[in-house]
Amino acid sequence: MTENAPRKIIHIDMDCFYAAVETRDRPELAGKPLAVGGSASGRGVLTTANYEARKFGCRSAMPTATALRRCPDLILVPVDMAKYREESQQIQAIFARYTDLIEPLSLDEAFLDVSASKELATEIATDIRKTIWQERRLTASAGVSINKFVAKIASDWRKPNGQFVVKPHQVDAFVAALPVGKVFGVGQVTENKLHKLGVTTCQDLRAYSEQELRSHFGKFGQRLYALCRGLDTRPVRVNRERKSVSVERTFGGDLSDLDSLRQRLPDLLDALEQRWRRNAQRYCFKGLVLKLKFHDFELTTASRALSYEWDRHRLLQDFHALLHTAWQRGQKPVRLLGLGLQTCPREPANIHQAQLPIL
Repeated sequence: MTENAPRKIIHIDMDCFYAAVETRDRPELAGKPLAVGGSASGRGVLTTANYEARKFGCRSAMPTATALRRCPDLILVPVDMAKYREESQQIQAIFARYTDLIEPLSLDEAFLDVSASKELATEIATDIRKTIWQERRLTASAGVSINKFVAKIASDWRKPNGQFVVKPHQVDAFVAALPVGKVFGVGQVTENKLHKLGVTTCQDLRAYSEQELRSHFGKFGQRLYALCRGLDTRPVRVNRERKSVSVERTFGGDLSDLDSLRQRLPDLLDALEQRWRRNAQRYCFKGLVLKLKFHDFELTTASRALSYEWDRHRLLQDFHALLHTAWQRGQKPVRLLGLGLQTCPREPANIHQAQLPIL
């Protein structure tokens, strides 16, 4: 990507994440109004509600008693944060197959910067959503645009299980028509204040100068001035230095013997190489990790240090050895196999990249 080329930003938002995980794991709940959190006694509040429950007006943070009045048949499921975190990690691993620039906002949503990819961001977002469904049986919605502000708003445009793209030449008109309540940081108090000024849309907001907005809203006025014009320079912030590059696959049916697992190694190593090539300029690798998750969700890993650069033949031999070590610990059907490289940073190469397609 050249210095002045627009960024390619994707915002992925899982659909009713906690409720969707519970419905996937308990198929008998499919099509029924369901909420996670609260209690049958009416105490507490809902953490989330599925779309069937939302038809009755149930929503997150609603008191359980209110939700049950609106939907007497509402099924309440207790919160299982350990399960949701595990599921989120699986989804984050899918994101990492496409880019290392990932900014999780919560367990169920994240920004991805795919500016360095030769693929169109639209195609990447479609492929990510397809992969999440194929491997995790969960749906996700996506917004695609040139910055975080527009991409996040766009991801809500065609929920559930939808995707919306705002191309560079469409950003100005798209943002101008937005209600001011859609702007980051505009809560109910600020929105009411804007309405008193005669401002209901971002187009209305553009009539005010930056100085005027600062006089009404202080430092936030500067932010309002930029966002109502679709301007957002915030980068996708990776929260931690990368310590590993990995790929993993959850199988449609458990693999019950070591030979079946060995047959999956070459394809997984190909996927790992693709990921590694995107990181080779910034990181060197110092070790291997193999992960097995057995059918009963017991997890084990095997690892070893490395002293050589990428060598497919040697890596395959080493992963075969690690697989044998990990398998011997359980010797039972396996639902997930993962391969990883432990990494350490190195000076990035200064390589000029040609301008790439945008969205």
